[in-house]
Amino acid sequence: MKLIVRTRYLDRLKRLVGTPDIKVITGIRRAGKSKLLEAFRSYLEAEVEGANVINADLSLLEYEGLTEYHALNDFVTSRHVEGARNFVLIDEVQMCQGFERAINNLHASGRYDIYVTGSNAFLLSSDLATLFTGRTVSVEVFPFSFDEYCTYFAEEQVDDALERYIRWGGMSGGYVYGDERDRYGYLSGVFDTLILRDIVQRHGIRGPQLLGRLSDYMMDNISNITSARGVADALTSSGAKTNDRTIASYMAYLEEAFAFYRVRRYDIRGKRYLSSGDKYYLADHAFRYAKLGTRNMDFGRVLENVVGIELLRRGYETYAGVLYKKEVDFVAMRGSEKVYIQVSDDISSEATFEREYAPLLSIRDAFPKVILARTRHETYTYEGIEVHDLARWLRG
Repeated sequence: MKLIVRTRYLDRLKRLVGTPDIKVITGIRRAGKSKLLEAFRSYLEAEVEGANVINADLSLLEYEGLTEYHALNDFVTSRHVEGARNFVLIDEVQMCQGFERAINNLHASGRYDIYVTGSNAFLLSSDLATLFTGRTVSVEVFPFSFDEYCTYFAEEQVDDALERYIRWGGMSGGYVYGDERDRYGYLSGVFDTLILRDIVQRHGIRGPQLLGRLSDYMMDNISNITSARGVADALTSSGAKTNDRTIASYMAYLEEAFAFYRVRRYDIRGKRYLSSGDKYYLADHAFRYAKLGTRNMDFGRVLENVVGIELLRRGYETYAGVLYKKEVDFVAMRGSEKVYIQVSDDISSEATFEREYAPLLSIRDAFPKVILARTRHETYTYEGIEVHDLARWLRG
């Protein structure tokens, strides 16, 4: 499979070199965490003077003897070089029984710069403070962005590339399949085997069918306002035996496993977060087609999902805006920056265009207001609102 340099993540790791934290590379399964660690290792060995890289990929048979924490600790300490800059890179760290004891001991010695990756079921962000006694910093890896997709398929024209990215998504492991059925079969297997199975094993879920029905429901309702009670009622009416407490737990598990991202609602006028109802976006939109089929492509919702994940990928705090009875798809904040965003598939009709710009015109502050749509034109402004072609905005 073709490899590309994922500059955003690699640069983040480079900036963290020398910090005392335990660096934990997280993110959905098969998003490229191991390949990122390989690229970082190459950088250290080629560019960092005096680097001694101690590396182990615990998914490989040659490192099978390191699946117990004493052995892992001894492996690293025996390779320490006095006077060198000692880096420890452990891939699939959860395959070592008691890995946290070895990592904590190595970190406490103060002699190593430590980087680990692992299954999302074992390295949840909510658990890091408990697992590791030292300070941790997470580097979250997402599936391919549209810009990375365009780098991978360099020969494609940007509008045609977006058309295909909508159907293929950002899980690059699926790109090697020429047949759509095989590609979606791969994506379905990734979701079922490497995400749902992880959750079932970690949390001891006895009825995995309910988790599958919940994930299908959430995929079908990306970008809709969603609550555990509403989902429980919908599933109960279709014959499932459940309640809102169980559904709330399962939704949290899906979020912890990076399958879905929760976006809270934000009252633009009152400048406060709303406690009732959230929106959920799928880590990779193509999972929806793989699991639910392509009869209803629903481009509007899928494009909103693409933009929501892209905003998170770019480091924005992302919210769904509420203004009186109107909704703004996204309120994106980063430091002192704030931008209001509406997403639409097609704004060529006057009625659709008005529906998108009307909520933005109701906002009285001076922060930028943006409409993203597949215009295939250069950026222009309407009543102070910037109208961007979606493909070109996604290219950054």
